[in-house]
Amino acid sequence: QLLEIHPRELKFIFEVKKQSSCVVHLTNLADQYVAFKVKTTSPNKYCVRPNVGIIKPKATSDFTVTMQAQRTASLECKDKFLIQGTVVPYGTTEEDITSRMFSRESRKYVEETKLRVVLTSAPNSPAVAPADGVLLPVNGVMKQEPSYETSKLDDKLQNGVENHPPEAVIA
Repeated sequence: QLLEIHPRELKFIFEVKKQSSCVVHLTNLADQYVAFKVKTTSPNKYCVRPNVGIIKPKATSDFTVTMQAQRTASLECKDKFLIQGTVVPYGTTEEDITSRMFSRESRKYVEETKLRVVLTSAPNSPAVAPADGVLLPVNGVMKQEPSYETSKLDDKLQNGVENHPPEAVIA
């Protein structure tokens, strides 16, 4: 086994006309460099960033899958993702990754893992809190001011480090 993949199911909260994202963590279990490539059965429905990459030995890498906003409501989903991994020489860059590296004709070992997509309905709450100060339960707590849930995904850089502004320094 070259790659450990977590989670094994891509879970999206489904809301009509809203996009939803999830992060997949890849861990290279090998003592060599591993290239990965992500494919899907519905390329027009999802955006994968990055969809290819190189993972150093015993290191981890993340990619984000974003389901584009959908016009119609349906929790039925047969979409799948395929993660391919193969050993590459030291010094290989993302620009060097080609589809041919992952083809059967390359005669190289290519590990393939399928992930299924699971859609869950959004909680029974308004998508955006009204701006008129109406009391709304947020995480089970009543708040007076409007509340807007934000995703921690936006605060993370690709290397997994949180991106927060520096603390104010008083001279």
